[in-house]
Amino acid sequence: METTTYPGKPYPLGATWDGEGVNFAIFADNATGVELCLFDNKDAKQESQKINVTERSHQIWHCYLPDCKPGQLYGFRVHGPYEPENGHRHNPNKLLIDPYAKAIAGSINWNDAMFGYIVGDPQADLSFSETDSAPFIPKSVVIDNEFDWEGDEPQYLPYHQSIIYEAHVRGFTKQHPDIPEEIRGSYAAIGHPVTIQYLKDLGITAIELMPVHQFVNDRHLLEKGLYNYWGYNTIGFFAPDVRYSSSGVEGGQVTEFKQMVKDLHKAGIEVILDVVYNHTGEGNEMGPTLSFKGVDNFCYYRLVEGDMRHYMDYTGTGNTLNANLPNVLRYIMDSLRYWILDMHVDGFRFDLAATLARELHEVNRLSAFFDIIHQDPVISQVKLIAEPWDVGEGGYQVGKFPSGWAEWNGKFRDCIRDYWRGADSMLGEFAQRFTGSPDLYQDDYRRPTASINFITAHDGFTLNDLVSYNDKHNEANGEDNRDGESHNRSWNCGVEGPTDDEAINQLREQQKRNLLTTLFLSQGVPMLVAGDEFGRTQNGNNNAYCQDNEISWLNWKDADQSLLKFTRKLIHFMKEHPAFRRRKWFQGLPIKGKGLEDIAWFLPEGTEMSDENWNHDYAKSLGVFLNGKGIHQLDPEGHQIEDDNFYLIFNAYHEALEYTFPEKIRGKGWMKVIDTAEDETEDHLLDQKESICVQGRSVVVLHQPLPKK
Repeated sequence: METTTYPGKPYPLGATWDGEGVNFAIFADNATGVELCLFDNKDAKQESQKINVTERSHQIWHCYLPDCKPGQLYGFRVHGPYEPENGHRHNPNKLLIDPYAKAIAGSINWNDAMFGYIVGDPQADLSFSETDSAPFIPKSVVIDNEFDWEGDEPQYLPYHQSIIYEAHVRGFTKQHPDIPEEIRGSYAAIGHPVTIQYLKDLGITAIELMPVHQFVNDRHLLEKGLYNYWGYNTIGFFAPDVRYSSSGVEGGQVTEFKQMVKDLHKAGIEVILDVVYNHTGEGNEMGPTLSFKGVDNFCYYRLVEGDMRHYMDYTGTGNTLNANLPNVLRYIMDSLRYWILDMHVDGFRFDLAATLARELHEVNRLSAFFDIIHQDPVISQVKLIAEPWDVGEGGYQVGKFPSGWAEWNGKFRDCIRDYWRGADSMLGEFAQRFTGSPDLYQDDYRRPTASINFITAHDGFTLNDLVSYNDKHNEANGEDNRDGESHNRSWNCGVEGPTDDEAINQLREQQKRNLLTTLFLSQGVPMLVAGDEFGRTQNGNNNAYCQDNEISWLNWKDADQSLLKFTRKLIHFMKEHPAFRRRKWFQGLPIKGKGLEDIAWFLPEGTEMSDENWNHDYAKSLGVFLNGKGIHQLDPEGHQIEDDNFYLIFNAYHEALEYTFPEKIRGKGWMKVIDTAEDETEDHLLDQKESICVQGRSVVVLHQPLPKK
């Protein structure tokens, strides 16, 4: 029976259900023909109907099916030149995932048929494959976008009030004993009351989910018995990955994701997505033809000038999306707006964001990508966080993104790790990182909250492993294990890996508390990696991207409850005091009538730091005074913000030091509230002495409450 078709419209792109039928539209500038293929079920090896799309408005092919409904499975076949040397790789024998698919039913079943060329042919990718890939490609799904949000609104929590928690949907809940087994590892588990209560108790305000866009599980990993666990290999930038769904694969994943967001929002927790718009999962010229490559390779990817058979690779994955082209910019912006408006997410962390800012070869902070985001009334209002580097020349761009962006501050990570492992490092740089990195962000109207501070991230050692290993131990990845501290900036405290030595274990626990305290009491936005708060280990694996197993999953059963208690106390202490979450920079100005600066720095003997002191790489100890009356900011009601006074003593030296109280701050009422040399610090009033003993490799935080008005 022939399907009724109407001309339809070129916008919106993708498959759009309007309550009566479905409009299909796909951008394919260099195509000579497009076929819409309909499937009866996700396991069908061949389409049940093939519809020639004859309407074309400029570069967009479109049609309308009045009898089509949500749940319909489909794909495209695109005709056109197969000329790899000229950048064209059209092959109608390859069923293609709709770049705008809102859901994808299932995942890839690897087969040589998925390649546009004949695998093993002497001509390599210049050969042409006539094998049909439809039996092995997951099908796109028409969805019904209706959902009862019950008045859900964007959170719009200010950066200075934010505490970000990086987590993996599957790994966070896969082994959680209090979450129903049938939903563990899913969106539903992230939105489960047990998860939400845990995040609330910890003090988290935003959960940053590692990639949830539908991604490709690499063939070479599967052949080794491994798995692309992290998911930085996207193929569907509108589709929540089906592997994290407990509600079915034909649209249920979309509803489940929305319910997760709604439940988190009800608890006041934002949802930030880690997004990978710099490349796709199709790889280089030897990679498969899954979607973009077959739709219009020439108009999606950055190709080598003068040799368009090959791809520019600023990502280390084989290809780079060409964000300089209008259709790619539109694609990225359409995707971002969809996740904001339809899925209600609160922000994005852009993987290898420097790639998106490259014009020709240089990273340009005034690129079209930034321009279009800044003028967009929707995207410009959510949290935009850059991973400010890529693998191309000049790709390390920390501090060089424009106003409105926050950045993962890799220099904070490196400096704080170096300081606490005892490496030669200048106190001057430590002070910069502690105060929000003004040397990186203070120009261009940026504020301390431009700095996303972190000690660890998904990539690298966990916090526990950072103080337990000098070298990587990636045997499970099939890698050589020698890596060295120059890369990891780790210190094993004297023994590699687990030990029964009580003194070393005690030092490791102390170092964890040191790193966490420095993270949460520094200016900027702190980011904590899931599980670091209770001592999660990957057994020395510093690149567990391919480990979908107990190496990566959080081990709730063996959680260090003492460290968890310390972290909870630390986070809530930070949240209670605006002195640690300033919106503006320190000025070093005297406070009227007091002669005390908003911030002041002291040596152990109680004298103020001089210019010379900042440049000593052997100096490991300093005191920092934060004046509660020196915040110089107004609250939302226009009242002057004031806080208590704090004196923080950082001693990375291996022996205890006697710290003399500076004359400026001597007085009554000083209480010790944090001492990382202790498993648990009970707040207590200090004796009226002129000095305090600070143990080696520890932080002491003293608190002087302001007189009540």
